Amino acid sequence: MPDEHRLEEKLLSQEAERRISEKLDEAEKIEIDVQTDLLKIVQGQVDGVSVAGQGLVIEKDVRVQEIKLQTESITINPLSALFGQIELNEPVNATAHIILTEVDMNRTLASDFVRSKMQDFDLDVDGRIVSFEAQKIEIFLPGDGKIECKGRVLLKEKGNTRVFGYTAIARLRTHSEPVMLESFNCTEEGGISIEIVAALMQKAKELMNMPYFKWEDMVFHIKDIKVETGSLVLLVETQMRQIPSS
Repeated sequence: MPDEHRLEEKLLSQEAERRISEKLDEAEKIEIDVQTDLLKIVQGQVDGVSVAGQGLVIEKDVRVQEIKLQTESITINPLSALFGQIELNEPVNATAHIILTEVDMNRTLASDFVRSKMQDFDLDVDGRIVSFEAQKIEIFLPGDGKIECKGRVLLKEKGNTRVFGYTAIARLRTHSEPVMLESFNCTEEGGISIEIVAALMQKAKELMNMPYFKWEDMVFHIKDIKVETGSLVLLVETQMRQIPSS
């Protein structure tokens, strides 16, 4: 009986791998393990799904070096599951271990996909509105818990628009220390006012302290971040209302 169950898991897992691989632009390796048996499938139940992938690429330039994901038990559409497609009947919780390289992060930041998602944002600086439009962002990961960021934005203030370049080095939060800004330097157009810098730091604090992030039918909560030389390691908890089609 266990061998029969394992055969059902293997066939369903292989079909799920094939379908997801078709949605990826590139994949060095992807393995999906659907933990279930025929009786549970008919009842719309799966004990869990694990995903392990390396070198996964979507939208041409959005690349993940490594991901390991494990879901809790889930309820599914039994008919679609028999054909290798897992459709959720209820939201499911999952934990993911993700590795992003410095090269891949900068490739993603420069991609048309990310640029299309970037939005201008406004800051209230002592009662006046200052708008920012991101032009370029580069990330460097020297290790020791630090992230270096270089960028260029269009700053719109009082009807005037000018280019503003910057470099910043921050140390990510730990269990005992908050995020620390080690340096912030202006590199173009003579700098900006202290008031704008203070408003930027407040905005950055709000973003870093957000309890979760949303993307399509998924909610992400970053539990831990580790900065290694050349790579970023994330521990993420997520709730999926539906497994993304790509």
